Amino acid sequence: MDASISERPSQTRSKWRKVAYGGMQPGFDDNHTDDSFLETMVMNANVVKRNMLKVMQDSVSISQYLCIVALVGLVWTYTLRSTLDEKSLLFLNVSLLALGFMVVMLTGGMLSLNLFSHYLLNISFFTTGLYILAPIFHTLTRSISSDSIWAVTVLLLLLHLFLHDYSGSTVRAPGALQNPTLTSCISLNSSVVASVFFASRLPSRLHVFAIMLFSLQVFLFAPLVTYCIKKYSFRLHLLLSFCLMTLTLGFVYTLHSLLFVMFLGLLVFVNVVCPYWLIRIQEYKFEINGPWDEAKLCFDITD
Repeated sequence: MDASISERPSQTRSKWRKVAYGGMQPGFDDNHTDDSFLETMVMNANVVKRNMLKVMQDSVSISQYLCIVALVGLVWTYTLRSTLDEKSLLFLNVSLLALGFMVVMLTGGMLSLNLFSHYLLNISFFTTGLYILAPIFHTLTRSISSDSIWAVTVLLLLLHLFLHDYSGSTVRAPGALQNPTLTSCISLNSSVVASVFFASRLPSRLHVFAIMLFSLQVFLFAPLVTYCIKKYSFRLHLLLSFCLMTLTLGFVYTLHSLLFVMFLGLLVFVNVVCPYWLIRIQEYKFEINGPWDEAKLCFDITD
């Protein structure tokens, strides 16, 4: 036997351990993995299993706001056609303001004299400022062609719908907003600018004041009212949504039959087709978690 081989010290290889920090282990490469590396692999651990009915119920909020914006467009159209005069618009504004205030107070559970006076004071300042600015809005776009105004107004409304917060996450309590996002601010501003552009094409200053008050009431306070109703009772939220859909479809049908078919198809697409697509897409969701993920440190602080 070779003496060099007999005199070589026997070396035992240490067992490989998975360590987060501490460098290379002696006898193993830095990228070494043993047979147990894939034993902790988990597939689709964080994938949410969605229910078709639940997704359809959640999509009702989108259809509800689509109907609200469509009703605003219908009021604009009837006002431009002189079907609605100034007195009718002012009566509509007062009715909507009183109804919305009652809904917020009852569903929000915040009935008090101080809160009522606070809201009344803010509404008075808001209405007075809007009445003073009405002559400016009336002549704001006099040098711009009507075709450009209509095109920009439609684009701004589409931008408003695209960026609107349909989940109501920015609404906290009656009359308050919590951490408004950039997209929600852009959405609100686009609706206000669209209202100003449309109001600048009306024949009188009182028309401008009435339509601006109506538009700002809807775009500013409708998300708050619908949020309070949904929080108070989900069944009432569904009932209100279906009533709005029926009312909107009825008015759209009286305006034009083709618009009725298009809007009905849009509601079906939002409430049925999109939830179905979402459920079907879940079948192709594939997520893998394992030892290659970033380490999550947990600290147990005890006295």
